[in-house]
Amino acid sequence: MAINLKELSKQGDFLTSGHRACAGCGPAIALRQALLAAGKDTVVANATGCMEVVTTIFPYTAWKVPWIHSLFENAAATISGVEAAYKALKRKGKISKDINFIAFGGDGGTYDIGLQALSGTMERGHNILYICYDNEAYMNTGIQRSGATPYGAHTTTSPAGKKIPGKTQWRKDLTEIIAAHDIPYVAQATISEWRDYMGKVQKALSIKGPKFINVLAPCQLGWYYKSEDTIKIANLAFRTRFWPLYEVENGVHRITKEPKKAVPVEEWLKLQGRFRHLFKDENRKIIEKIQKRVDERWKRLKALEEAGL
Repeated sequence: MAINLKELSKQGDFLTSGHRACAGCGPAIALRQALLAAGKDTVVANATGCMEVVTTIFPYTAWKVPWIHSLFENAAATISGVEAAYKALKRKGKISKDINFIAFGGDGGTYDIGLQALSGTMERGHNILYICYDNEAYMNTGIQRSGATPYGAHTTTSPAGKKIPGKTQWRKDLTEIIAAHDIPYVAQATISEWRDYMGKVQKALSIKGPKFINVLAPCQLGWYYKSEDTIKIANLAFRTRFWPLYEVENGVHRITKEPKKAVPVEEWLKLQGRFRHLFKDENRKIIEKIQKRVDERWKRLKALEEAGL
């Protein structure tokens, strides 16, 4: 959907400044962009995690829409309950306006701890949008590996050293896992390509039924890069095809934005301290494996799009 940033900016932000997120925080940008696209008639459920902690330290809040704090594991269940209550009130004539229902969770509370609740919400068909702000580890609790952490990344529970060269497993493909639930709309986005991301938020909210968006939101603290490079790194994830931008609407894959020229994945890796060890001679083969995986996943996505699947 076409995004008119000039018009959207007139309504003001629904996630205010003054919160306690780190300088250069990708997830804070992801939430701000999503709420700008969604508008004021929105109710949010927020899983425990970075964004819950930094935006609502008592007695303050950065949220200018109705907001509910859920446990790590049940933001999807919470927002589905709110949506069910809204439907009941609407049937009774006690409410008439249209309201957007959005759940936000990090990758820890989405890929792993909250996957059961998320799957149930998708299967039941609630008219909600779940947005995962994916910063690829449990950043709030000490930078531990998650199901979203890339192969080869250093974290506090997959430390790069003499025994292992960072995480030894490939990241979980949650976008495709949720698409397999056969829901109306699933998408992948990144904060650097804001027009693509915000358009997907608006498109998702225009569709009835369960929707899911996985947005890459770099973490300066856990990825070990300069605070001012957040958008640059998010953009490189797109340009290297490490993080393809696409949607799955009614079971059909479509790439929504394609880099003009693919950049080698090592250009993205070398800007992040969590991959620094991969550039040692003995670990160079891991970069080659990552590049091969990126190329294979891109070919698969192109094939799905071309086949209309």
